[in-house]
Amino acid sequence: MANTPSAKKAARKIARRTAINQARRSRMRTFIRRVEEAITAGDKTTASDALRAAESLIMSNVSKGVLHANTASRKVSRLNKRVKAIA
Repeated sequence: MANTPSAKKAARKIARRTAINQARRSRMRTFIRRVEEAITAGDKTTASDALRAAESLIMSNVSKGVLHANTASRKVSRLNKRVKAIA
């Protein structure tokens, strides 16, 4: 447990950032799940619309430090590949 005032403040800041990042990560996963559900249903137009929204959110999470750029690119690439594979 933190003892010094600066360590206590740092612990509070980390707790706040963690809560914010968890919310952002959860929202991103929801958007990804929408894309995957549309892919499973075989609905290409819904899937591509959902992908566009998910990609925007994923890349915005990269700029906010929630996700590494390469991880985000990989996720978007794999989702895009699956959307294109829908007949």
